[in-house]
This record gives sequence, structure tokens and C-alpha cells, in this order.
Amino acid sequence: MILHTIPFSSNIAPRGLITSRSDSSPTRVNSDASTAGSLAPDSFCFSGVCSCGRRRFVEAAVATSLFPICPSTSIASKLPSDNYTAMLEKVHPPRPDWYEEFYASVLNTSMQSYEDEIAGYKAELFAELKGKAQQVLEIGIGTGPNLRYYAADSGVRVFGVDPNIKMEKYARAAAVAAGLPLSNFEFVQAVGEAIPLDDASVDAVVGTLVLCSVKDVDKTLKEIKRVLRPGGVYLFVEHVAAKDGTILRFIQSILDPLQQTLADGCHLTRETGRSISKSGFSDVEFSMTSLSSASIINPQLFGIACK
Repeated sequence: MILHTIPFSSNIAPRGLITSRSDSSPTRVNSDASTAGSLAPDSFCFSGVCSCGRRRFVEAAVATSLFPICPSTSIASKLPSDNYTAMLEKVHPPRPDWYEEFYASVLNTSMQSYEDEIAGYKAELFAELKGKAQQVLEIGIGTGPNLRYYAADSGVRVFGVDPNIKMEKYARAAAVAAGLPLSNFEFVQAVGEAIPLDDASVDAVVGTLVLCSVKDVDKTLKEIKRVLRPGGVYLFVEHVAAKDGTILRFIQSILDPLQQTLADGCHLTRETGRSISKSGFSDVEFSMTSLSSASIINPQLFGIACK
């Protein structure tokens, strides 16, 4: 695995296009299926370099947290649908409807300052997908703030996974606003630890502010790799623990238990960059920045990993 820590720049050379293939699409795991063809290994990566970002948070006292491809030809799946349901119930036990609706509503209205500040980073990151990915999985799609960056390309199909079913109406509205036909968008209630898609079925996986709140980071990363085609890419934006010994890291350590309670499991002190780097991707590139709107939810890590 080659690891690059670089300043992110729009001058990064493109890594090639998705090779032509059949127009088969990923399928959800509730049917018998056949195998599908794989993507060429150099679809996004070349010469060992990849050019080839999310559950938001509630700051110490305010509720804020972040947490969507259409099926056609079936692709063989490893797990029966019962396994996905069991994992959903284990990781995200049923909550009252009013709570899920309140949480989704707060998320939909409280993230604007963060989204405004990180927009430039996201635009540059997601530009790497333009013309290169037709089947896109977004884990923790939440209310769909990322769709405007990548979903308008012709022929793009987006499959959005989120454990909170009340996010769906907001995500569908965001898809329409982004110019994505609803026939090319599917929302499925599931968790990152058990993604209801077949092996090697998508060109790209998007996840922003997700790994802070999943129950099992390593299992989620393993699932991301499983559903990616060879040469596919994982685009991520995550907040990570501040440097050891800093005042910010001390504050994060103190507030972490409260953050997990208020922000649906969000952790302030996870070393997410290290987890991604050690998860077996062939190549990882990332940069870090701090955002004034994120306060103690800093620094922010954003980058691309190649399968």
C-alpha cells in the first residue's frame, strides 16, 4: 500500500476513465444473483499513485450529526438479507419515530455553516469522480449534502445507505435539487458494517463524517473494499483526533463521552486516518485542514483511497 500525505490540489492529474463495460448495476441483497464483471484495475489508479468524504456531530450541547444506485442486473451477494437486518438492529437499535424525525430535521437545518466552509474542499475532491464513476455508493448519506457535487453527471446511479429512515425524504429532495433523476437514486436503511450490495458492484464509495460514529470502523472499511470494483475509489471526509499533547486533544478527551451520547455515537478521538491507511487499500492520499465552523471537531481529514 502506498500512502501519500499531500496538499490537495486541483492540478492533480486525472488517472484515466472507467473502461467500457456492460450497463449492469448493483443489486440489493434480497434475491438470488449471478456474478458480475469487474472493472479494469487502472480505472482510477496508475503507476502506484491514486488520484483517487460522515455522520456530523453535535457539539458539546447542541444536536448536530451527519449520517444514498438503482438495481438492474443482479450481482452475487455474500450475505443473506437477514444478516443486514440483524446488523442494522444491533448497530442502530430502533428509536421512536419522533426522535429519528427530529434528528433528521436538525441535521437538515444545522449544517449549513459547515457545508459552506468545506464546499471548496469537497468540490475539488469530488471532481475526481467526474466522468469516471457511474455506480456510486454513499454510506451515511443523511440528508444528501454531497449529492450536488457528483450526482449530476449523465448516467450516474446513486445508492444511499443510512440507518435513519427519516433521512430519506431529505436525501430524495437533495437528489432532485442536484439534477439526479429519482429513477437513478435508491435509499436503503442499513449500516456501514453490513452494506446490502454485492461484491465488486460499484465504481466509487463516498463517505463523509461517517467513520466517527460507526460501531466498528475496521468492519466498515472492509465492507467498503468488498463492494468496490478493482480500481474503484473511496472518497472520504472525516474529523479525527487532534494531535496528542494539545489543548484541543485534551478537550476532546473530556467531551468524547458526551459527544457520543448527543451525536448518535460520534467519537471525537478516533484515529481515522490511521485506520484507513492500514485497511489494505493499494494507495491512499489525504490532506488535513481545520475549519472554524467545526470548533472541537477538528482537524478534518479528506482524501481518496484506491482498491
